[in-house]
Amino acid sequence: MKTAVFHDVKNIVIEEVPVPEVPGDKLLLRIDTCAICTWEQRVYTGVKKVDYPFIGGHEIAGEIVHIGDTVEGDWSKGDKVVFGTNLACGHCYYCRIGEEQNCLNFDHSKQQPGLPHKGMGGLSEYLVVDPANLFHYQHVRPEEASLTEPLSCVIHSVETAEVNFGDYVLIVGAGIMGMLHLQLAKKRGAVVLVSDPNEERLKLATDLGANAVVNPVKEDLEEKVRGFTENLGAQIIFNTTPISNLIPDLLNSLSNTGTMILYSSYYPDEPVGIKFDHLHKTGQKIKGTANSNKRDFIRATRLISHGIVDVKPFVSKIYPLSQIEAAFEEAVNSEAFRIIIDFEQERGTATC
Repeated sequence: MKTAVFHDVKNIVIEEVPVPEVPGDKLLLRIDTCAICTWEQRVYTGVKKVDYPFIGGHEIAGEIVHIGDTVEGDWSKGDKVVFGTNLACGHCYYCRIGEEQNCLNFDHSKQQPGLPHKGMGGLSEYLVVDPANLFHYQHVRPEEASLTEPLSCVIHSVETAEVNFGDYVLIVGAGIMGMLHLQLAKKRGAVVLVSDPNEERLKLATDLGANAVVNPVKEDLEEKVRGFTENLGAQIIFNTTPISNLIPDLLNSLSNTGTMILYSSYYPDEPVGIKFDHLHKTGQKIKGTANSNKRDFIRATRLISHGIVDVKPFVSKIYPLSQIEAAFEEAVNSEAFRIIIDFEQERGTATC
């Protein structure tokens, strides 16, 4: 089988490796599509440091092609599934109480069974998986299903914020994560303002249901938020950008007792100045959220499978595996939402 391996910054090579052997308690997943997440983009550009060689890829949709002898549960060959990454340890306190997303030992560099190098492994034609990390999907194409993982993370974010009917919500950043926050916040009855300097993305945000949009380069964001929220400020702010310098000023657009969610990873992770007496007097809350858990995945598959959340606008372009370098270049140098690697276009003849 083929797998794409990072060997250095902007050095990704397609290698031939054996199809992994499948233990009795595992399944073999033939991967149909894998989306290129911002995390892998940062590995490609060297912003995120990993030990080379490294196999990335974790936004995965595929088909079950082999079931181990001792696997239990409702699984059949040919089932279309998405893979919930197994990077949590499974045995720490947070894993044991169902909060795997905050695992004490969360490890992006865990080596997957049967693969020759460390990493999440989704940029491979086949992957050995534990059935506990698989979730059925239906009615949609694999490239749409591969966006289940990012949607699961956004579900966790929106529930962490406790968005309620009638809440004023500000979403900062209209990339794929901002747009998914927009769709879920609207479905929870929020009144949503989206901020982004890209006019085309603001138009799409409007088409997806944003009540108002603002270009912070052309307009004063705080003034726009105050006018939009009856001079209260947004009750919830989702910062989906990796720009930590935005956070102090965003507090001025947050209502008293409001909540700011720090959704994105921050690179570089530089300290910023916050006036703590301001938090003391306003009762504002700043919360972080990262990753997702099995409960989030189950609900994300249903939302996509039944068209409750439309992810088609975020499939920007599809590449075959042989063009993976071009795919990464487009992902990091364009305004694309998600670039998808489609293994089916050039499927090899490996059998299981």
